[in-house]
Amino acid sequence: MEEKVSTARARADGFYLMLIGAVIFLALSLILSRTGKTPMHDFRTAYYSGLSLVVHRDPYNVSDVEKLYAKESPPPATPDRDRMVVTTNIYFPSAFPFTVALALAPENLSLTIWALGIMGSFLLSVFLIWKVCADGAPVVIGFLLGFCLANSGSLVYFSNPAGFVVSFAILAALSFAYDKFVPAGIACLAISLAFKPHDSGLVWLYFFLAGGLYRKRALQTLMVIATFSLPALWWVIHISPHWLQEFSANLAAYSGPGAINDPRGPHGACLMTNLQTVTSFFWQDQKTYNLISYVVCAPLLLWWVYLAFRARASREATWLALAPISALSVLPVYHRQYDAKLILLALPAFVLLWSRSERFRWPALVVTATAFFLNGDFPWVVLLRTVDHLHLATGPYWQATTALLDFPVPLSLLAMGVFYLWIFDRSVRGPQYLRQEAANAETIAGS
Repeated sequence: MEEKVSTARARADGFYLMLIGAVIFLALSLILSRTGKTPMHDFRTAYYSGLSLVVHRDPYNVSDVEKLYAKESPPPATPDRDRMVVTTNIYFPSAFPFTVALALAPENLSLTIWALGIMGSFLLSVFLIWKVCADGAPVVIGFLLGFCLANSGSLVYFSNPAGFVVSFAILAALSFAYDKFVPAGIACLAISLAFKPHDSGLVWLYFFLAGGLYRKRALQTLMVIATFSLPALWWVIHISPHWLQEFSANLAAYSGPGAINDPRGPHGACLMTNLQTVTSFFWQDQKTYNLISYVVCAPLLLWWVYLAFRARASREATWLALAPISALSVLPVYHRQYDAKLILLALPAFVLLWSRSERFRWPALVVTATAFFLNGDFPWVVLLRTVDHLHLATGPYWQATTALLDFPVPLSLLAMGVFYLWIFDRSVRGPQYLRQEAANAETIAGS
């Protein structure tokens, strides 16, 4: 009886910790969306590229979008750096069915829908992760989720599609793993892939490699994407026959020397997560630091593919497989911290280790909590203000300061990805260390 009371109390404590984080997230989101100071330019990138297509302008031609934006956007004039974000479209044609729909409505209404979609989907994904994990480690999970929520105001501040893309990928994974609300899960994963396949592509790949019913879900998702993407691609080719070259040029404009996404910085408070922020510190040539990053990431991802193909499809295997790629996905190519919210998918695997393995529970807590902390908003806001106040970004300390700002985020994700890949490897080769008595063998917290 006392054990039941203690468990209920721990679950309530964990829920309250998560609830506090949710209140902070909602408060920050409302403040940032109503002060008029939040840029939300990533929304406007999607909105004005969709509007360009509606009025038969080239959505990948910066000059065409610039003219439309200058005509439609209210004063005061947008600063050059922000205007570049709005007018340089880097979303695939598969996103246009959704951005065109938004463009048919007034900008403020579409912005409200977009922001509510980010907030709602993120809160829902966090709550469902809580339901899956709470019984196994309620206080720890409540703290991690609460911290993640409280430190996710950047999702609304920047209004990048990652705010709902990552949430939809998490919702799809939960849907497929528990075989519930499957049509909604397929729709979520299809929309996620339509906007940012480099965020959720490996989630889809796992379900394809796992075979059986999971592969059926992956193929159904692919069919849904084809249904709305092919007409959009035909429309884009009709208006912009050279869209692919323009798309490539737009990507290059973002990542060139001194550009917004140059891994050599500066990156602002929403840091880049890709490994190039580390390799570019040692090798200044773009081809070299990209190559080194690929050399580090490729063997890890290939090993994960091999393990995902070999593993027997089960709910437990699903969580152990998704945990490493939740971190590794954001390392090879450009991503920012809002993309790294995908590490929420590692929490079910963490709970498995916490509840079943005395040997690995504390290492799992260290690598997971470190990644969650270093991918939060407030730690970096505080650190950047301290650096500015002490003028550490210039003078003899600039190299050490650059390393302090650029290294922790990608390295924490790399450590987390490698750790959970190792756990996944052990589970595929011989899962004895995770076995329990028969009565509990299939128990995942909340199942």
